[in-house]
Amino acid sequence: MTNVSEPTNTRAELGGQKSARSSSAFLAHHFATAAQQLGAAKLGMWIFIATEILMFGGLFCAYSVWRGAEPEIFDQAHHFLSKPLGAANTIVLLFSSLTAALAVRSAGLGHRQATSAYLFATIACACVFLVVKYFEYSHKIHLGLLPGHCFGHPGFSEAMRGGREVGTCLRLDASDAPVMPEWLRAVDESGRVRVLPPRANMFFGLYFVMTGLHGIHVLVGIGVLSWVLVRNIRGSFSVQYYTPVDLAALYWHLVDLVWIYLFPLLYLVGKPE
Repeated sequence: MTNVSEPTNTRAELGGQKSARSSSAFLAHHFATAAQQLGAAKLGMWIFIATEILMFGGLFCAYSVWRGAEPEIFDQAHHFLSKPLGAANTIVLLFSSLTAALAVRSAGLGHRQATSAYLFATIACACVFLVVKYFEYSHKIHLGLLPGHCFGHPGFSEAMRGGREVGTCLRLDASDAPVMPEWLRAVDESGRVRVLPPRANMFFGLYFVMTGLHGIHVLVGIGVLSWVLVRNIRGSFSVQYYTPVDLAALYWHLVDLVWIYLFPLLYLVGKPE
């Protein structure tokens, strides 16, 4: 019995030593086990996500207050946003969340090539999102829906004082304006001429701040995912250790979640025509 059990015990000891050696390559000195390190890393990421939600939550509160105070302005102004482009970006981000989740699953199974492919697909979707957002922003800039153009104070603009066109906006005279001479006439996404009240800058200010901040997070996500992709190609991850892939995917799900709220609040806020 002793001779039979000794080789078994020896193999178990060798296996334990091999596992310990493999875990020591990524286990930080202040953690006792790999599981403890993973739990601490995930806790830190969830705390970071909570702070991000608090930051965007302040903007959502501002949106709620202003929309409650001026619902008609938000209804009129949202027609200047492109619903097809917003919907396309929503589909792109939803698909990128799927590829990010599949990257985590592939990393857990030890499929390095599949992990790289899914990470690359996620990065590509993020780039597509930013390209679409570029076309949206450029169109808004062309329309002049920015502070200092359509909604600048007449005292700082000779064109506005003279009633001339600023971009595609035209400051109306008292006889043409439905309420006051500060109302603006502009062409919306469908090519229809609409009249905007001067306080429509509240909507467009929120639009640029909220989507711009979200776009910065997309850029950060591209950088983080690219770093993880490079490390994966170099073979830095294994079945025992793929924490960076998991944490990067968690961050990307946050980016997707924020847009899921931004799209209906900004693009679908008005009444259907």
